[in-house]
Amino acid sequence: MEKLTFQTEDGAVDFYVLEQTRFNGAGYLLVADSADEDAECLILRDRSEDGEAESLYEIVEDEREQDALLTIFEQLLEDVEIEK
Repeated sequence: MEKLTFQTEDGAVDFYVLEQTRFNGAGYLLVADSADEDAECLILRDRSEDGEAESLYEIVEDEREQDALLTIFEQLLEDVEIEK
């Protein structure tokens, strides 16, 4: 499991990347706040432009978009149960 450090307004935050996918032309990451089984997960959308050296991610907050992406991530992670 890859660990990434994100810079936020409040400082650095570590997340563990569980899976990544593309949907409707955008890149998404499913990340967890720890490597434990009961970790809290977030879906992040890549907002950076093609060719940029650094990625810019934002949390997906739209429920319809979250539901569609959770379905995709559950299929990609066959042995993982994601609770909303």
